[in-house]
Amino acid sequence: MDPMPTPDWDCQDCGACCATYRVSFYWAEADDGPGGTVPAALTEKVTPTLRCMVGTGVKPPRCVALAGEIGQRVSCTIHPLRSSTCKELQMGDEKCRKARALHGLPV
Repeated sequence: MDPMPTPDWDCQDCGACCATYRVSFYWAEADDGPGGTVPAALTEKVTPTLRCMVGTGVKPPRCVALAGEIGQRVSCTIHPLRSSTCKELQMGDEKCRKARALHGLPV
């Protein structure tokens, strides 16, 4: 079976993942932890060891760091400082396609 071709999508024209999933990560990834980069002021406590981006722990989720309109032109206002959870997302993977479908975008 051939692998699924990589779609010709641009995350900066989408933003669906940022408005579909809870963005949770180890607390020390925040800038008030040792070596952390994610602005702590944009996070909230989930458990004693986990935080999430504000806006992603509610229904419907939308990350506080997402600027723009889903499916149009979007950007992450903290992109170089984002969490490992965000860095792990891959354009066109199963999570991406699910998020796009939930927002009525082509999959």
